[in-house]
Amino acid sequence: MWRKASAALLLALAVGYFYGGRPELPEQILQFIGLPNFQTSSQGNKSLEQVITDAWEALITLPSRQWSKVAVGVNACVDVVVTGVGLLQALALDPGTGRDHEVLRSKEDLRETFIHYMKRGAAAERFFSDKEVFQSVARAAAEYPGAKLYVGGNAALIGQKFATYPDLMVLLCGPVGPKLHEMLDEQIVVPPESLQEADEFHLILEYKAGEQWGPTQAPQANRFIFSHDVSNGEMSSLETFVASLEEFHPELVVLSGFHMMEGQGRELWGERLKEAVAAIADIPKGIPIHLELASMTDKDFMSRIMQEQVLPIVSSIGLNEQELLFLSQAGEGPHAALPAWKGIPDVGRVGDILFWILERHGRTDPSSESDLTRIHFHTLAYHVLATVDGYWGNQAAAVMAGARVASSQACGLQAVDVSKVELKAPLEFLSSHLEPRERLSLNPEEPVAVWRRGNITFHLTPVLVCKRPLRTVGLGDAISAEGLVYSELTRQQPF
Repeated sequence: MWRKASAALLLALAVGYFYGGRPELPEQILQFIGLPNFQTSSQGNKSLEQVITDAWEALITLPSRQWSKVAVGVNACVDVVVTGVGLLQALALDPGTGRDHEVLRSKEDLRETFIHYMKRGAAAERFFSDKEVFQSVARAAAEYPGAKLYVGGNAALIGQKFATYPDLMVLLCGPVGPKLHEMLDEQIVVPPESLQEADEFHLILEYKAGEQWGPTQAPQANRFIFSHDVSNGEMSSLETFVASLEEFHPELVVLSGFHMMEGQGRELWGERLKEAVAAIADIPKGIPIHLELASMTDKDFMSRIMQEQVLPIVSSIGLNEQELLFLSQAGEGPHAALPAWKGIPDVGRVGDILFWILERHGRTDPSSESDLTRIHFHTLAYHVLATVDGYWGNQAAAVMAGARVASSQACGLQAVDVSKVELKAPLEFLSSHLEPRERLSLNPEEPVAVWRRGNITFHLTPVLVCKRPLRTVGLGDAISAEGLVYSELTRQQPF
């Protein structure tokens, strides 16, 4: 009798753990009640991480038709990467409470905004309006022990990732100074009009998972980026970029840098945004355009990008969880009342927002004037590719390829090392918090969950999260670039 009661109790515990998103039940309990241990697999004693890695290697294949020429623009710079807490201490700043600032005007604003995002483990990027104060901070960063210089700017980083494919010719337009030009891959073509005498520098303050500064502890590794970058802020290379396409004849255009405009002030970005949209409209029809979004704080600015001007003229976008939620808040979309994600973003809520973007602002109706048919969403634990049916192919491979590069690059490796990564994605989840909702599970041996809502298909794959990431900057850019390399158009769109 007592054994039956114990078994019933243990079964109830198992079900509660499983549906509460805690598949890691103690092995002894799982053996006692005969449920599978989700931390091991049906492939002998292989870990889930090994099973997923093996599956990626078997299932990720390039599409039958691949891009041969890609044009990327328009933000480029040199990144100065330092440990954030160390630099702020070197600047004689003390820890305290965090507070977000849309624009940084002082070292105190920098300290408060850094703490605000460090506490959340969230990435963010801000404009530093005071040139002299920024330059003094930049000098301190460059002289800080262990500071490193890297290729920076979304466009340049995406171009660098594309350049790892030897058969792919890459054009990069942006403010390219002498140091950046020296650091770029030789395969990247930079038009003479994009070269300038001085480099633009961006400061990247990184922190590790569990790192503490005063009362603030980072829940996960991430970074905070800031700059006083007028060239990228004005997207001054955009017209040069569009003009260069006529001679280069790309098959794909990738745009980034709109977020930099936000720091210029509402009056300036309002006018410049109109000019930018007019320039993009001159890109020849038939060439797909991917837009890479980044951290923003002005809801009016995001609303203009989303509703009136930019989203309808691009065919694909890439974004992370912060940008996705902010986009929904700016457009009063699903779950807009949610102030921030708590931990791993809920798949159902993410799916609702992705569906809303494509349904409201995309080409789900063939008679729509919008060109948007694809969204590549990435967060720490998993990625989702949402596409309107009939336009994009090889998306299962594309989403897995993006996750694989995130898992390896975060650890500073060329391939995934299963001893250095861990699975954090939920193995079971709801497809939506609205209707229709569907309970889905993830099979590690075929690590892509697929579901449909209307004529939109979703592909989800887990990320094997690096336990001790060496560098988080540029991961989103590498993810989007890799996803695009493995994507193909299945029919011509009226871009």
